[in-house]
Amino acid sequence: MSDLEAPLRPKRKKVWVDYFVQFRWIIVIFVVLPISFTLYFLTYLGDVRSECKSFKQRQKEHDENVKKVVKRLKERDPKKDGLVCTARKPWIAVGMRNVDYKRARHFEVDLSAFRNVLDVDRERMIARVEPLVNMGQISRVTVPMNLSLAVVAELDDLTVGGLINGYGIEGSSHIYGLFSDTVVAYEIVLADGKLVRATKDNEYSDLFYAVPWSQGTLGLLVAAEIKLIPVKEYMRLTYKPVMGNLKEIAQAYVDSFAPRDGDQDNPEKVPDFVETMIYTPTEAVCMTGRYASKEEAKGKGNKINSVGWWFKPWFYQHAQTALKKGEFVEYIPTREYYHRHTRCLYWEGKLILPFADQWWFRFLFGWLMPPKVSLLKATQGDAIRNYYHEMHVIQDMLVPLYKVGDALEWVDREMEIYPMWLCPHRLYKLPVKTMVYPEPGFELQRRQGDTQYAQMYTDVGVYYAPGPVLRGEVFDGADAVRRMENWLIENHGFQPQYAVSELNEKNFWRMFDAGLYEQCRKKYGAVGTFMSVYYKCKKGRKTEKEVQEAEQAIVDAPDAEADQPADY
Repeated sequence: MSDLEAPLRPKRKKVWVDYFVQFRWIIVIFVVLPISFTLYFLTYLGDVRSECKSFKQRQKEHDENVKKVVKRLKERDPKKDGLVCTARKPWIAVGMRNVDYKRARHFEVDLSAFRNVLDVDRERMIARVEPLVNMGQISRVTVPMNLSLAVVAELDDLTVGGLINGYGIEGSSHIYGLFSDTVVAYEIVLADGKLVRATKDNEYSDLFYAVPWSQGTLGLLVAAEIKLIPVKEYMRLTYKPVMGNLKEIAQAYVDSFAPRDGDQDNPEKVPDFVETMIYTPTEAVCMTGRYASKEEAKGKGNKINSVGWWFKPWFYQHAQTALKKGEFVEYIPTREYYHRHTRCLYWEGKLILPFADQWWFRFLFGWLMPPKVSLLKATQGDAIRNYYHEMHVIQDMLVPLYKVGDALEWVDREMEIYPMWLCPHRLYKLPVKTMVYPEPGFELQRRQGDTQYAQMYTDVGVYYAPGPVLRGEVFDGADAVRRMENWLIENHGFQPQYAVSELNEKNFWRMFDAGLYEQCRKKYGAVGTFMSVYYKCKKGRKTEKEVQEAEQAIVDAPDAEADQPADY
């Protein structure tokens, strides 16, 4: 759409919240950053203390903590107490969705002690961890062993439990799928206090497939066994600039990791890591990485870039230099590459601290970065929170790979947000139909990136203030998100549930499949004990009466054929 054809948006009158947000950096610098650094340091000391214990001692403590959870659940009186939820404070969660369900009467179960790496089994290539272990902690333990989780989400603070029950992706997801696809077993305490271990081929296989995306509404996750892979010391990263329209950028992105001959499982043709960042409607940088040994990285003429140092340019800005200097290659230490977006929170740091990317700030204060997302949320009241819901977008659009160009054009037309992040992932064809599932018959289309057992999807990450907001124009954020969600439903896309959603219950279950989930809710006693996933994700406050009526409707509903999980 040309500038002449673009609709003219009226200017928006500034209110006091605009000025507070504009100068919020003062609170961030003098309050949030110092407290964040202190909390990061204390957490690190706790992790080191845990690592000094033997696996046997950690297992003993784990067993004792599980007994406390079981005891606590059995103390609950369903007639008097509210629905079960964790005792974790609402502002601690890493995500934009308001945890309003905890404002209603509820029965808390404390899981704060579950933050240990319980075992690293080199023979089975499995890491057994508790749900509050975060990505920074697990990579610090495994990478020195030349091991890693198959999918390591970029931000340090993201926890195993959140990535399993919610959504987790990385640049390796085009090979291994989403974070939950790399889990081989869940240890879950059910509503009645029973501890079970669910795998894809034991008696709890239905629960195993239902847990991902369930937001902890089927039981309390207390441990998970996750796939490990061998890794090398460095990532050989190639930065390739792309110029053209959004459809051309989308095709260049697809070509960067998906062979046109369909040989998607050939490691000679498919890189270990993939991501693309789109900076303008006509400029992008495609990045592909392959693991490299220390000897290779330190070879003559090779450039090593330790991006993890506090004074280094922010990663997305460093990658953007390829637009001027052309394609180039460098070697990044593996663990630093995994967490390349942590220091600047992708590019959100630019909005939070407009000058934090300047060389003088990085050099003097970069060691304090990043601010903890939980503290940013804790220091904003309802007015600020509502402002961000209207004037700020943090969304991920999961779309079939062949529709990436359409998704980019939609975001450009409706939101005008740049940069955008692209990261591919496999959506597997499973024995049962789960909450998220590939398009029926995708394997017959033989599209680029697809295989017989998985359809290639892409996460289109949309994080920033929309163009109209930056220009001071009227922008209805809630309406934009609503239209985005409708677009996803129409195009067999999905939206991670950490984000703000405007979906009503009917449309929520048009986007996701309820069959297996609701069957497991009934079978394992979750109905009446845990809030359903829709009401947990629903925007706004949840009254106890509203939730009880919704839960009772599920209990009273007859078992219908449509409620059963579909084999396909």
